[in-house]
Amino acid sequence: MTRKEFLAEAEKCVCSDRNLQYGEPEDNFNTIAKFWSAFLDIEIAAWQVAAMMMLMKNARIKSSKGRDKDSWVDAAGYSACGGEIAIRGEE
Repeated sequence: MTRKEFLAEAEKCVCSDRNLQYGEPEDNFNTIAKFWSAFLDIEIAAWQVAAMMMLMKNARIKSSKGRDKDSWVDAAGYSACGGEIAIRGEE
């Protein structure tokens, strides 16, 4: 798979399939942040949820010795969603 194909697959996941199943990333990540904040007793922001999900995907990539295609795609998707949420919050 080329990097263009990885990015196209990530775009498909976060711009169509994902929204149909989970709704807008910011809304979903805010919900996750509330659960994690309550559980950990610290404040978690939506962009931090995306960053931590990327860390989880990196752990899976490491465990698979880089051969888990879906984790590479998912990491790109979480990066795009997290970047959008974080940068939008600064504008």
